[in-house]
Amino acid sequence: MSEVVKLERHDEVGIVTVNSPPVNALSAAVRGGILECIKAAVADPAIKGIVLICAGRTFIAGADITEFGKPPKAPALNDVLSEIENSPKPVVAAIHGTALGGGLEVALACHFRVAVKEAKLGLPEVKLGLLPGAGGTQRLPRAVGPELAVKMIVGGDPIGAAEALKNGLIEEIVEGPASGGEAFVRKLLAEKRPLRRLRDDDSRLAAAKADRSIFTNAVAAMTKKSRGLEAPFAAADAVGYAIDFPFDEGLKKEREGFLKLVASDQSKAQRYAFFAEREAAKIAGVPEGTKSRPVNRVAILGAGTMGGGIAMSFANAGVPVTLIETGEEQLKRGLGIMQKNWEATAARGGIPADAPAKRMALITSVVGIENVGDADLVIEAVFETMAVKKEVFGKLDQFAKPGAVLASNTSYLNIDEIAKSTKRPQDVLGMHFFSPANVMKLCEIVRADKTAPDVLVTAVTIARKIAKVPAVVGVCDGFVGNRMLAQRGKQSEKLLFEGALPQQVDAVVTKFGMPMGPFAMGDLAGLDIGWRSRKDRGIKSEIADALCEAGRFGQKTGKGYYKYEAGSRSPLPDPEVEKLIDETLLRLGRKKRAVSDEEILERMMYPMINEGAKILEEGIAARPSDIDVVWLYGYGWPIYRGGPMFWADTVGLKHIADRLAFYAKETNDPSLEPAPLLKKLAAEGKTFASLAAASKAA
Repeated sequence: MSEVVKLERHDEVGIVTVNSPPVNALSAAVRGGILECIKAAVADPAIKGIVLICAGRTFIAGADITEFGKPPKAPALNDVLSEIENSPKPVVAAIHGTALGGGLEVALACHFRVAVKEAKLGLPEVKLGLLPGAGGTQRLPRAVGPELAVKMIVGGDPIGAAEALKNGLIEEIVEGPASGGEAFVRKLLAEKRPLRRLRDDDSRLAAAKADRSIFTNAVAAMTKKSRGLEAPFAAADAVGYAIDFPFDEGLKKEREGFLKLVASDQSKAQRYAFFAEREAAKIAGVPEGTKSRPVNRVAILGAGTMGGGIAMSFANAGVPVTLIETGEEQLKRGLGIMQKNWEATAARGGIPADAPAKRMALITSVVGIENVGDADLVIEAVFETMAVKKEVFGKLDQFAKPGAVLASNTSYLNIDEIAKSTKRPQDVLGMHFFSPANVMKLCEIVRADKTAPDVLVTAVTIARKIAKVPAVVGVCDGFVGNRMLAQRGKQSEKLLFEGALPQQVDAVVTKFGMPMGPFAMGDLAGLDIGWRSRKDRGIKSEIADALCEAGRFGQKTGKGYYKYEAGSRSPLPDPEVEKLIDETLLRLGRKKRAVSDEEILERMMYPMINEGAKILEEGIAARPSDIDVVWLYGYGWPIYRGGPMFWADTVGLKHIADRLAFYAKETNDPSLEPAPLLKKLAAEGKTFASLAAASKAA
């Protein structure tokens, strides 16, 4: 019998238990073990009914994705599912934890399903650029109807046991999987209930067969945010096969769709992103077994946009917060915005109706930095200037308890410099949240020169606890994300001096898949911020300065690089801006030329990749995949392109290095010369991925 799946008999009930920690993934060994045990239970005349359960913390949580891209190992999952479905004895899946992907497909092949009340059931394959490949798109619509099936398969989010019960996905909510599953099998046997094979039951499809708009409306609702993605549309088509074709034909078409997606560049990019996110939580250079410091309360300095958003993130995760400001008025304003945000989410059904009150109750608001005393982690979110930050950290040294982690939410500033204001530099690091902090998933964790290993581990652990994706980076101006973004900003500005218009540049960037182009982003952030900073440093930027001098600060004034109609955030091209650019070029004696979309794309993306190569050379990021995580979760890089460094490998580093050298010469800009690391990899025909592989091998 199998090592990871065993069969026991409790008089007339056969109990098949999967025990393959940590998540009972459907490896070849698990598939083989289930097949063997089901066959043995069917062959044993003493067994009249079978229950399938899992040991440990969860039911089967999905496929073993380490097998993707490798030659298939027998038995195939569909063969295992046929064996379960065709059993002449009732097979019941008893679910706890999560039944996801292939795990739910196993449960759907069983004749009945029961679950504990905390269980979650879902088909999240779309998030890896795939669709369920073992009958999920054919059996789930037959279990719950096409509308909910579309929501679960095209959206990829799981449902809870209560919703599963209401919609017929499970028969009963039970106390424990083993006892509940066994009791349910005995009940079936006593009642002599006929087996329900989902493949043979089209009753839940009848309404959509009669009126296809039931299905098409559900698809339209679920795909409206899927711009650029292939998998959601392929998944929707596959659910449609359940309505249009007999089961076996639908199954065959689903498989074709799955194989096409698994070989696609998009799915490769999405699977890479999945692993990159997990890899980012591993901190290079920290001794094995380093434990996190306990964090039971967090203090946040500043109740503005950033401070309020960070406070919301902690309260969302049930962590008590002390929110500190310099005056009552600022506190009142900050708390009011948080309350409004939560109430709006509750009104949309995003959180339970009682959640806003519960979350507000976790926030204690006070005036004065001396109130940080009981916090295990202090996050400073005050004004972004070195003098202010140093003053705050000097005071924290006085008031924070010994061993408290002291974090700065800075997007550019030198953490080593900030840490010098304290007598405990080992407790200081950066935790750079992205705006809006309660929504954006990235947290750049900045390791300073003297940051203690357990402080780093604490920051990574707490970031994950509040549902952020942590990426550990080193100290430099702008860290990883903003440092690379600055290179794009420099080129977008230069393109205006050469003849491109803001709307052309932005259109190329959004067509690539970014949520916004650089000029629309500037308008959103406010052009006056950069203007003030340039004036402080004695720098000129003729076009941007001219816009600000004309009172065009972006969305807040209704016009910037674009114009905005009252109450609208949609950027509209403005002939006045074109005129202003023309006049500036004339005054500077610059000639306009036609700039191609291809050139714009290369000059937006390649300098960022070049900067990424420098970041790797300097050890600011430990792995190319960490840079990709920063861009995927902090800057809206399209997931189906895997991140800038992954994308660079697909384009080819030699091509990128050659084009950068060409633009350096053409535009007389030595900063575009390929970085030594990029040049070396290009000359050797290697990729950024080869660096990660080499460091793992070492």
